[in-house]
Amino acid sequence: MQPTSSRRRFLSVAAVGAAAGLAGCSESADEPGGQATTDSSGTETATTGDLPESVGLETLATGFDVPLDVAFAPETDRRYVADQQGRVFVHESGGLREEPFLDLRDTVTVGSETGLLGIALHPDFAENRRAFVRYSAPPRDGTPGGYSHTFVLAEFEVGDDGRRAKRDSERTILEIPEPQGNHNAGSVVFGPDGYLYVGVGDGGSGGDRGAGHVEDWYDAVGGGNGQDVTENLLGSVLRIDVDGESSGDRNYAIPDDNPFAGDGAGLPEHFAWGFRNPWRMAFDRGRLLVADVGQSGYEEVSLVERGGNYGWNVREGTHCYSADDCPDRTPDDVRGGERLRDPVIEYPHSGEGVTGVSVIGGQVYRGSALPDLSGTYLFADLAARGRLFAAMPSGGDGGGDGGLWTTRVVDAADDDAGKVGRVYSFGRDADGEIYVLASGDDGGGLHRVVPAE
Repeated sequence: MQPTSSRRRFLSVAAVGAAAGLAGCSESADEPGGQATTDSSGTETATTGDLPESVGLETLATGFDVPLDVAFAPETDRRYVADQQGRVFVHESGGLREEPFLDLRDTVTVGSETGLLGIALHPDFAENRRAFVRYSAPPRDGTPGGYSHTFVLAEFEVGDDGRRAKRDSERTILEIPEPQGNHNAGSVVFGPDGYLYVGVGDGGSGGDRGAGHVEDWYDAVGGGNGQDVTENLLGSVLRIDVDGESSGDRNYAIPDDNPFAGDGAGLPEHFAWGFRNPWRMAFDRGRLLVADVGQSGYEEVSLVERGGNYGWNVREGTHCYSADDCPDRTPDDVRGGERLRDPVIEYPHSGEGVTGVSVIGGQVYRGSALPDLSGTYLFADLAARGRLFAAMPSGGDGGGDGGLWTTRVVDAADDDAGKVGRVYSFGRDADGEIYVLASGDDGGGLHRVVPAE
């Protein structure tokens, strides 16, 4: 049956799911460890060239509950839309298919920040029909008592026509115990190297502290899964090889050049760390852009490199977190004194222009429909209110001076603004065109960015 969503249900989802913090936002400073701030200093907001003031949104499908991710078939005009409630739907040129691609409602735990959170197709999907999904499940064996749920990354076989996953083919790739119900990230993307990159939040609660949060080297703020690489896989971007030979209890291999591959100094799945809630990742010409949701003051997007430490919970963006002063490196006895990396995009929770409560990572535009957007990173905030954001390195596409990128608001044109009351995710097809998954006047929808009429 095609997904439906009444106006009442949409309002309930928007108020309870999204506003409660689907992407891990903190809309007040009352969360434990939070810090109230209205200072927007450090955020470079400027005009990015000749970008359009507004863009249109061509609606492809509506009626979803909370659409969180989209993947694109490489061999045909087909899109797979993952809905938080536990189903993946197929959209083709003829419209939205009634039969879902995959139905996991019997096993997915759905809450404000849990559910079916991500989907990725194998780079050779046209030949091998392998699909990967990331979802939240009830506590499984090995999850400590009192923990909220289990993070699951699973693989499914897909039928030859590409329209239906084989439900009984599920193979668990990775499980991670999750102490709290929030900060679950959910993005899974294949890189140009063929490896699977997996975003993992810090375990939830506030300030990266409390039950399930280990101690780290930074005494000013207790806890710190984001700064730990030995005790768990939380607060990091992981990189695994789903095509390599499995070893031990792993259903994947470790890439030889992962930072801790074979040296025992950290868990070998870690690729980069120091994240609070990396909500959506995207590759563009070999660069990995990761949006990390802030605590209560600043939102950030980083260019992520192998072995990079992106600061949480020592810093929130470029600012000290819950301290008057903070270091810019780890101590010498912590991984050799690695530096804490600054984001390339930062914006505050209050002020004018680019502001919000929870960053929604986007995509770099490489399409042909809007040439003025070429090379621009298009992203948003959960509280979109009809707005998208655009950013580009100060030195232009592929350049930059190492500082914060210039950012500006790009409005959804006219009646299209009502389609993006809440933005959840972005996608980019093989032609470089960008898609927005959002909730608006007609419920949850999939929209393609087009020129404004």
